[in-house]
Formats: sequence, structure tokens, C-alpha cells
Amino acid sequence: MTERPLKKPEWLKINLRIDDKFREVEQTIQSNGLNTICTSGNCPNKTECFRRGTATIMILGSICTRHCKFCNVEAGRPFSPDENEPRRVAETIAKLELKHCVLTSVDRDDLPDYGATHWAKTISLAKEINPDITIEALIPDFSANFELIQIVAQAGADIISHNLETVPRLTPLLRSKASYESSLKVLEYLYSLGVRTKSGIMVGVGETQEEVLAVMDDLLNVSCKIMTIGQYLQPTKKHYAVREYIHPDVFEFYKEQALAKGFEFIESGPLVRSSYFAEKHIINKEKK
Repeated sequence: MTERPLKKPEWLKINLRIDDKFREVEQTIQSNGLNTICTSGNCPNKTECFRRGTATIMILGSICTRHCKFCNVEAGRPFSPDENEPRRVAETIAKLELKHCVLTSVDRDDLPDYGATHWAKTISLAKEINPDITIEALIPDFSANFELIQIVAQAGADIISHNLETVPRLTPLLRSKASYESSLKVLEYLYSLGVRTKSGIMVGVGETQEEVLAVMDDLLNVSCKIMTIGQYLQPTKKHYAVREYIHPDVFEFYKEQALAKGFEFIESGPLVRSSYFAEKHIINKEKK
């Protein structure tokens, strides 16, 4: 029997006003043949972020090799990586005059290096052409291959983010390959390389408050002190169903708890996503 979808509450209403800045960002990205997780992931903040002149550029194509039940990105057999993509990314950053850029990618389990070399080239060239840019790299797990993760880490991103996505108990239901434990190991290894790390989860998928607080402790135990918490929104009827719409007061509770536990930054709210106001997380970047 198909589950009846929950009615969205008032606090999840989105401002869809489109202005000239939105059109500029969208047209620049499209004209350079690039993808964004904003569009592919059906992000609720797309119009807000584009109006602020920010976007999360998604490299290595728009088709993912994994079939996670929460994600709207198309899954299947990807095309070969575009060798010119790193330069187009760097030139797009320059054209948009970005001060901060978030890069992410689909999973590329079809490639021998899972896309690590392409990742490194993209970050390095973006820094070379835009020397004042700060970059957050929101990376996949590269199957927890530390040699490949090191290739990406050495490219010079200011923050490297890798999402746990959900609590341990629900990870097998939502993620098609990556495990909670392997993702923690990725974050721990990045910190051992001197990288400032960040992670995030979605709520409303059946977790308890106690489980969310335990995730915070797990992140702090691997020295990850930047975290995002947002409401899961079911992309299509084929995806995992929303179990609960979390009230804004609960998100505020999570924020207070995270700061009390020792997090440096915490973005916690119904519409928060991994790259939401990511530029703020660069402040005091010498801290780890």
C-alpha cells in the first residue's frame, strides 16, 4: 500500500521570486555547459542562492553511479569525464566574480580513481585562475580510499565537506553503498591531513532527537566542527517518504546543543542544505 504523503507545513514555503541576478547566474552556468546540484538535486534554496550570486557547481557530469533513496540526481551509467570541465569551472567562477565557491560531484564508481584526479585538477585550476577564491569541496567517499582522498585534499580546498546524511540506524535504508562508519573515517583522515572538515545530515526520515545528538558527538570525536542539519524533502514518489516535518523550534534546539557541545558553526533549519551560506564557514579558517 502506497504511503500517503504528509502535508507540508507553512514554514516550508519557498520564495520563488526571480530577478536579474538569478538569471545571470543561471545563464552563465548553462552557457558554460556546467551542472549544479541546485538544479539536479532540486534544492529548495536555488532561487535564494542564485539571487545572492552563489551556486554549488557539480562536476563529473550529472549522472551518479549510486542509487541513494533520498537523492534526486539521476542515477545510471555516466559519460566519460569532460577534460575541459576544470577550465570551464574556473572561468565561470571568474565571470561570476565569486569570492567563495562550493564544488560537489556525483559518485563515479565507474572510474579507476573514482574521479579524484578530475577533482584535484578542478580545484587547482580554479585557485590558479582565481587566486583570491575560497573553495569548499563537498566530496563523495571515494570508497574510503585514503590515497585518492589525499589527492583531492592536496589540491588546496579551504574546507572539505563529506556528509553523513543520516543517523547510523537509517543509513542502510537511505544510502546505496556508503556506510556511516566509512564516512566518519573519511572525515577523520581528512583532519589528520590538516584539512578543515564539515558534514551534514537531513532529518525527518525517522530519526530520534537522541540519535541526532549522538551524530554530533561522533563528528566531534573525529574533529569535525562544522555541521548542517536540514529537513528531508521527498523528491518524487519513488524516493524515500518523509516521516515527519521537523518544527523550526527543534532545529533551534539542535543548533543550541551543537554550539554547547563545541561546534564552531552550525546551520540548522528546515531549508538548510549542505552549501547553505557556506561562505560563512570560511571565517576563522585557521581553527580546526
